[in-house]
Amino acid sequence: MSSKIRKGDEVIVLAGRDKGKRGVVLSRKDENHLVVEGVNVVKKHVRPNPMKGEVGGIVNKTMAIHQSNVAIYNPATGKADRVGFNVDLTADKGQRRVRVFRSSGEVIKVA
Repeated sequence: MSSKIRKGDEVIVLAGRDKGKRGVVLSRKDENHLVVEGVNVVKKHVRPNPMKGEVGGIVNKTMAIHQSNVAIYNPATGKADRVGFNVDLTADKGQRRVRVFRSSGEVIKVA
């Protein structure tokens, strides 16, 4: 099954300490977790590793967030929206499933 939120989509956070923030999905950690740019940034203590030439200290790291806490951002309305699927019959290779915004029914542009 194809996921409703993919890498490169712009999303808005619905719950948590970063509620209301927008960002681009950088990657998917697993089936349910996403890494979103600028969201869920934590301070991580890193040990020095002289073999790799890394210095120790405190670094900011973007951690994963559960996909139920984000929704895709609809630029036409400026709000969060839900994702649905439709069958596109205009595709040159037959039928193809496309993602659409639930509120307007327009196709989500692939990043």
